[in-house]
Amino acid sequence: MAEVGEVLMSVLSTIRVPKPGDRVHKDECALSFSSPESEGGLYVCMNTFLGFGSQYVDRYHARTGQRAYLHITRIRKAKEDDNSSGSGHPPKKKPTRLAIGIEGGFDVEQELYEEDVKVVILPDRQEVTSEDLATMPDVVRERVRSCVSSADSVSHALQVQQWDGEVRQESRHAADLKQLDNGVKIPPSGWRCEVCDLQENIWMNLVDGKLLCGRRYFDGSGGNNHALLHFRETGYPIAVKLGTITPDGADVYSYDEDDMVLDSKLPEHLAHFGINMMTMEKTERTMTELEIAVNQRVGEWEVIQESGTTLRPMFGAGLTGMKNLGNSCYLNSVMQVLFTVPDFQNKSVPSSTHTVFVYHRAKLGYGLLSGEYSKPAPDPADENGASEPRGDQIGIAPRMFKALVGRGHAEFSTNRQQDAQEFLLHFINMVERNCRSGSNPSEAFRFLVEERIVCQQSQKAKYTQRVDYIVQLPVPMDQATNTGVLERNEAERRREEGDSSAPTVRAQIPFTACMAALSEPEILTDFWSSAVQSKTTATKTTRFASFPDHLVIQIKKFTFGLDWVPKKLDVSIDVPDTLDLSALRATGQQPGEELLPEVAPPPLMTPDVEVKGILGFHGNEEDDSLYSPLLSPVLDDSTVSQLCEMGFPLEACRKAVYYTGNTGIDAAMNWIMSHMDDPDFAAPLVLPGCSSGPGTTPTESLSEEHLATIVSMGFSRDQATKALRATSNVLERAVDWIFSHLDDLESMDVSEGGRSAAESEGGRDPPPPGPRVKDGAGKYELFAFVSHMGTSTMCGHYVCHIKKDQQWVIFNDQKVCASEKPPKDLGYLYFYRRVAE
Repeated sequence: MAEVGEVLMSVLSTIRVPKPGDRVHKDECALSFSSPESEGGLYVCMNTFLGFGSQYVDRYHARTGQRAYLHITRIRKAKEDDNSSGSGHPPKKKPTRLAIGIEGGFDVEQELYEEDVKVVILPDRQEVTSEDLATMPDVVRERVRSCVSSADSVSHALQVQQWDGEVRQESRHAADLKQLDNGVKIPPSGWRCEVCDLQENIWMNLVDGKLLCGRRYFDGSGGNNHALLHFRETGYPIAVKLGTITPDGADVYSYDEDDMVLDSKLPEHLAHFGINMMTMEKTERTMTELEIAVNQRVGEWEVIQESGTTLRPMFGAGLTGMKNLGNSCYLNSVMQVLFTVPDFQNKSVPSSTHTVFVYHRAKLGYGLLSGEYSKPAPDPADENGASEPRGDQIGIAPRMFKALVGRGHAEFSTNRQQDAQEFLLHFINMVERNCRSGSNPSEAFRFLVEERIVCQQSQKAKYTQRVDYIVQLPVPMDQATNTGVLERNEAERRREEGDSSAPTVRAQIPFTACMAALSEPEILTDFWSSAVQSKTTATKTTRFASFPDHLVIQIKKFTFGLDWVPKKLDVSIDVPDTLDLSALRATGQQPGEELLPEVAPPPLMTPDVEVKGILGFHGNEEDDSLYSPLLSPVLDDSTVSQLCEMGFPLEACRKAVYYTGNTGIDAAMNWIMSHMDDPDFAAPLVLPGCSSGPGTTPTESLSEEHLATIVSMGFSRDQATKALRATSNVLERAVDWIFSHLDDLESMDVSEGGRSAAESEGGRDPPPPGPRVKDGAGKYELFAFVSHMGTSTMCGHYVCHIKKDQQWVIFNDQKVCASEKPPKDLGYLYFYRRVAE
């Protein structure tokens, strides 16, 4: 065997030093889910920086000829006995600090490892020791050590997320705050809101000394927002919470900076209004203590995670846990459920013709379904292996998959918590875009919705259909069956100041009430009827035009209050194990029923605006053809601005004001809420008779940039042209259109002039075929649900329960156990499959 030095010198030219843009895949095998903790460790190619498990590295070497690898192994250290309560149980130490991974804060599971990195030369797997490197030339030592240091740059405490919510910055207003000399002096106790007479959660504005109540919390408690409203009226930015003032400090909030802040001159600012900070005592919970109490939500966390009971760990095929990569529980829960669906299981065999996305989806499917990684995690403290298996597994850590599905997305590319429903739709969209040919597993969830709008004045109807993947069920809080208990519990909660140890009482909403809220006719006011050519009242009824093989139901727990403050509805819903939606099947146009004419509303013109056509842009006074009543409508800019500030698309806001005749914010808001699901909701406003309507955009006016973007996605220029012409040259709509008309595009015969044969004969496009959907009986059975714990989708934790061979199983990241009491009433997303008749 040749000397190590000679071998290393022979491969030196293939060893690259990682550049700032290079990613060294030192945590996951490119072909499997092997990692440095796996048996045999991980081999990282020192040229491509791809990682390979011990069972694949020889194959990669044979195909590429690459010989130099970093061999990384990690061994988990034994944890010291920290008096923890075991798997699935909340920590016994009550958090005293609003922080994660910091002493006194919320606990995180923190695995510590011993890591070893060596250079190995294939095919003989010769190891290059530090002594061998010492005898090498400087250039050799520097190149090898640069690679080693890059691979060893991560902390041995993997994926530890630390966050301290009590770190506050000095307010920019504190140093030179101008306080009014208005003679106001504040007593040391007995404070009341000067507007509503509330006696708790009182804040004093440090500019004028006004005593006002704080914000209303997501659950309706707290104050009435009078301190915030005062800031909006006066611009006075800083307030202090009375009742939290002690010689050590107080809660200070800057409305202008929208955050809790520090005020280094607080004693001076308080003394201005007669408050001696050194004699004050704390009489109310601080904002930190309130947030800790809210985030603990012991009742919800314990019930959903089935804490307090000894859960039996489960291992085997289809029972593989997924490591939490830092707030990735939303991804873990959704993917566990999706790979229970046969359509996704059948597509879990990668092919050389597939895209990178399809390959990684198949790789994830194999990792979850094979059972290869569903083994008990080794316990470093149990050297003889005599103890019972723990709940957590070796599992898989889908780092490459998470990076791929989140690439380019403003939210899913981060380590922040996300909405599981939004991720499900994002993933389905990626599946749609990567299944141009062959079977599409997302068709298992695709269905058609029919909306029937009936003008109450003419009794004529309008039918529209749209594609959807999720049924969103509203939560009618007024239908709670335990209203009396809720009122008594609210009174007790106020008396006890929100004692978190008190039992949680939730509103109990019948599932039938949720379905009734979905299916009952919706009253549309200010509906513009083409039959009577004016605004009138109409009813909108929503029904299923097709029933999918698998039905997803979202409980709309996350909503907005009257003050647009996000809140989560803490409700219990008796979701059934079986579901029959046959009565909600759409029937289409009824015999003898007349349809509303396809006529758009007339353009809006204010009385003081003279119609001048488009003269001055393209023509002259003698050219009457250039006069047109179809000018851009005069819209109320203030109403449009208000709607845009709420987060709605500009074009949707313009259409809302246009179709409601400039009648104000309320009418426009109602229009938006009733048209949010329209396919062209955010499309540009197209006036009736305008030549730039859908399907009539001339080829020569199409954006070359838009054409190039669609062509770069793998479509032909003719196909891109057809999509843009069908969607008024709007890129986002064109992309959605092209993916929903793949069958039509695959068979289209477009001439060199950019027009199809059908267009040449008929003068315009034939109606595009509808999307491909599966249909069948509307009877379903529940097989999985995803639950959320926490106060909003941007925080908290997700788990899922899946029915496997008549046994409910809880998937809580790496922990997979038999479920004893599946909390079906507290779910967020429910998954049903069709019952075979």
